[in-house]
Amino acid sequence: MPPVIDVHAHVLTEEMMAAMRREAPHLGPTLSDIDAEGATLTVGSVVQKPFPRGGWDLERRQADLEANGIDVQVLSVCPQTFLYDIEPALALTLAQVQNEALAALVRGSGGRYLGLAHVPLQAPELATTELRRAIRDLGLSGVQIGSHIEGQNLDDPALEPFWAEAEALRAFVMVHPQKPAGGKRTESNYFKNLIGNPLETTLAAGSLIFAGVMERYPGLRVMLVHGGGYLPYQFGRFNHGWDVRPEPKRRLTVSPEASVRRFFFDTLTHSEPALRYLVEEFGADKVMFGTDYPFDMGRFDGARQVAGMSFGERERDLIVGGLAAELLGWRRGSAE
Repeated sequence: MPPVIDVHAHVLTEEMMAAMRREAPHLGPTLSDIDAEGATLTVGSVVQKPFPRGGWDLERRQADLEANGIDVQVLSVCPQTFLYDIEPALALTLAQVQNEALAALVRGSGGRYLGLAHVPLQAPELATTELRRAIRDLGLSGVQIGSHIEGQNLDDPALEPFWAEAEALRAFVMVHPQKPAGGKRTESNYFKNLIGNPLETTLAAGSLIFAGVMERYPGLRVMLVHGGGYLPYQFGRFNHGWDVRPEPKRRLTVSPEASVRRFFFDTLTHSEPALRYLVEEFGADKVMFGTDYPFDMGRFDGARQVAGMSFGERERDLIVGGLAAELLGWRRGSAE
C-alpha cells in the first residue's frame, strides 16, 4: 500500500509572512480578525476571508492530516502570493523567501512534506533561473504556476525558456487558477470560485494545447487542479473545432486530443460520477489525490472517497499516492 499523498495543498506560515513583510512592508502579508478557526489574510490589495487556520498553523495542519489519513502533503504557496503584478526584482526576492521556507519545511518534516516552488512568471528569465535553483539547490519537487500572468495566457512566446527548463529538469508543474476571468459577471454567488476557477484552468490548458507547448515539449509533466476544470468534459469540442476551423491549426499540427491526454489531474471534482469518468477516460496513471487544503472549496476526505469507490486495487493505489510518489520522487524513509 503506497502512502496517501495530497498533491494540492497551500501554506503561508507566520514565519513566511514575517520574512515577506521585511522585504515588502507595503504588501504584507498580514493576518487580522484571528480566531480559533481562521483569520483574514491581506496581501497588498488582495483580501482572503476566511483564511483557515491550517494555512499558517502547522500543528493544526498536522492534526488535519492525521484525521484524514494523509501521510504526505505537497506544499505550495497560496495563490494570493503569486504577485505577478509587482516589479520583477521584488517578485523574485519574495519568491525566493517562500521557496527557502518551503525547503526548510520539507527538510524538517521527516518525509511528511514535499514542496513545489514559486517563480516570478512576469519575468521569464528570472523564473527559469529560480526554478533551476529551487529544484537543484533547494530540493523542491516542481513548481506551481498561475493560470495567467496579469491577463497574459501561458502561450506567451517569452515563456519558452521556462517550459524548456521545466522539461529538462523533469519538474512537476501544477497549474493553479488565479484572478479568474469574468469580471462583474462573477462577483455574486461566489461565481469567481465556483465558475471562475474551473474556467481559468480550462483557459490555461487550452493555451498550452493550441499554442503547441505540450506538443513541443513532450517531456513536460503538467497537472491541472480541480479535476482539470472543464477540459476533461469538453475536450471533444476542442477536437471538433480543430477539425473544422482554421484558427486552432495555426500553431497546433495534430489534433488537440494528443495534448489533452498528456495532462495529469487531481481528484477534486466534488462528484463521484465525475471522478469515475476522469479515471475511466484518462486512466488512473493520470489522476492524483488532491485536497486544496486549507481552503473552503477543498475536500479533505478525498482519499477515503477514492478507497470507497469501485476502483481496482492498482487504480486505487496509483490515485491515492503511487503516481504522486513516482512523479515527485518521494521514497519511504526519504527524510533528510
